[in-house]
Amino acid sequence: MIRLRSILPRGLYGRAALILIVPIVTIQLVVSMAFIQRHFDGVTQQLTGAVVLDLGLVMGVIRQAGSVDEARTRLAPIADALAMELDLPATSAAPTADLAGLFDLSGEVILRTLRERLPGFVAAQVRTEDGFVRMQIATPLGPLGVGVKRARFAASNPHQLLVLMIGTSILLTVIAYAFLRNQLSPITQLARAAEAFGKGRAVPYRPRGALEVRAAGAAFLDMRARIERQIEQRTLLLSGVSHDLRTPMTRMRLSLSMFPDEEETRALLADLSDMERLVDEFLAFARGDAMEEAQKTDVADVVRRAVDMAARAGKPVTMDKAQGLGELLMRPLAVQRALENLINNADRFGSRVAVSVRAEARSVTLVVEDDGPGIPKDRRDEALRPFTRLDAARDPNRGGGVGLGLSIAMDIARSHGGTLRLGDSARLGGLKAELVLAR
Repeated sequence: MIRLRSILPRGLYGRAALILIVPIVTIQLVVSMAFIQRHFDGVTQQLTGAVVLDLGLVMGVIRQAGSVDEARTRLAPIADALAMELDLPATSAAPTADLAGLFDLSGEVILRTLRERLPGFVAAQVRTEDGFVRMQIATPLGPLGVGVKRARFAASNPHQLLVLMIGTSILLTVIAYAFLRNQLSPITQLARAAEAFGKGRAVPYRPRGALEVRAAGAAFLDMRARIERQIEQRTLLLSGVSHDLRTPMTRMRLSLSMFPDEEETRALLADLSDMERLVDEFLAFARGDAMEEAQKTDVADVVRRAVDMAARAGKPVTMDKAQGLGELLMRPLAVQRALENLINNADRFGSRVAVSVRAEARSVTLVVEDDGPGIPKDRRDEALRPFTRLDAARDPNRGGGVGLGLSIAMDIARSHGGTLRLGDSARLGGLKAELVLAR
């Protein structure tokens, strides 16, 4: 059984067209059934009844005549006056069975009325090439053949009303859709601007349309301005913090370089290196990819650079063939940094790391798999939160980290309209991280 939701249009324009068409079609059907069927059926019955009265006059003349010749003589002026063709006795062309068109609704009404009201009625043919209704009637002097123009039985051109209704409905639908499209276009533009901003791009947008749409557009512009201002302020703040922190750490490193090469000095230098790495990781998380402009970039080149850098660092990483992926509007350095974080996490807990790329209609997925212990399913959402260290067998930021590796990758994926998914690797048996980027 087909679900109704699966066959309904998903777009705003399609649904608007459906909202317009369904009521109009319903109205047409109701009017057709109530007016055409009832009104024209009644008119057809009345006109057919008038013809039956004329034929009653003809039958009376035949009953009064003493012979066929006398009946013909007396019927000649009556046939001319009533605009009928009368054959007594009927020729072989007279119908012996009723005949009407397949969709001839008024023809069925004519046949039914003749059967009910005309004594001696044998058969009638309401569908003829010459536009006549041919009948055969039993009389005391033999069968009578009658030919009457079809126009006398039914209203002329009843289908003109249908044509007029359909034509008017189409015209009104086009006009209504044009007006409705003018109202839907600002909503579509607002959706595009919001989608682009979700991918880290600010496209020009000016609120227009109905008051409610304008209000939503103005609210979106205010929200976008606040977010951009917050990102800018955060970047400036972190730049200042970076400068302020690096200056005393540089002095400390210079001072420690003056000390004798002893175990305590080496321990202090190691602590200082950890502090510098932690500061860099904090800044990378807070800065994200806000400092980089999006540009058309070959996805395969970005993945290949990240894999080559990991391989040069001695990591056991391999890459499947990734060709023909095309270009994608993205921030290449940010995506490369996210991929490097995933590779580093995979290398930290596994002995093999495999990188692959999967292109789909609306997204590109960068996949990093390892043969490590993986992350329990019930803790994967927790692992994606910033500053989270898992106390299970696998900590994705183990080794002196602060729990930001996966969070940075998630932030970068979201800024490209995608996401980061964690799962089980059927290929290597460990963790599978999928970095999804929207096209």
